Amino acid sequence: MKPFEYVPARSVAEATAALAEYRERARVLAGGTDLLVELRRPNASTPEAVVDIGGIDALGGIGDAGDDLTLGPLTRHTQLQRSALVQRHARLLGVACASVGSPQIRNRGTLGGNIMNAATCADTVPPLVALGARLTLQARGQRTVNIEDFFVKPYKTRAEPDEVLVQVTLTKLPAGATSAFIKLGRRNALSISRLSVAAVLVRDERGVITEARIVPGAALPTWTRVSTAEQMLVGERPSEALFAAAGQAVSAAMIAQTGRRWSTEYKEPVIAVLVARALGQCAAGATHVSP
Repeated sequence: MKPFEYVPARSVAEATAALAEYRERARVLAGGTDLLVELRRPNASTPEAVVDIGGIDALGGIGDAGDDLTLGPLTRHTQLQRSALVQRHARLLGVACASVGSPQIRNRGTLGGNIMNAATCADTVPPLVALGARLTLQARGQRTVNIEDFFVKPYKTRAEPDEVLVQVTLTKLPAGATSAFIKLGRRNALSISRLSVAAVLVRDERGVITEARIVPGAALPTWTRVSTAEQMLVGERPSEALFAAAGQAVSAAMIAQTGRRWSTEYKEPVIAVLVARALGQCAAGATHVSP
């Protein structure tokens, strides 16, 4: 590892000031589970400065804000997995956090790091998109952006070089909603996601689907809801045939956006099955409850 300037920021203001000085020549350190591995790789591009925000207490925590949940970017995956608020109002996010790496990585890795790293395999991003998350970034001022509009491509976001992610806000799922997150990897533990699906269903008192949200992971150029598949579900009652058709619609949307590549032969049928399974879990799962 080549030498670099280490900047331990004690506040967001100190962090943004350091980032403004170094700009593209700096990297932000939160949990370090991605950055430190990257810096140790042969021929890695070493930054001039690493700005450590891990000691900024104001960037942690999970809050209840009425219709919303507020999540600090330094909140650990284990904290989200175990949070009663997350389990009550955004269960699929907790399930995704439980699938990240190993217990050691979940204890160290942060929600903000998973977002800002923008890796295709990021486990928390599909649930956050399904939950309509908004990201608040701060430099000299603050701005808020919808997470679905935040990503340019893998490993590239719309954050400015001097900006720090200071809050993630998501709207609680409505009473009666059900949700699911499914991840497929090469193994059961310490697995990097090959494909994933976040899904939400809302049904009325007759069991008819009134709202659907489907977000595939590691399948599209950036994370987005697949509206063509969602619209197929609204107004219908859950069934295996309906969910299989929605899965096929997601598969078709993937191919329309990415074209056919060497991995398509594998991904085309698998993403369809994962979508159908996630929707089936929603149909059979426990509902989220009102505040």
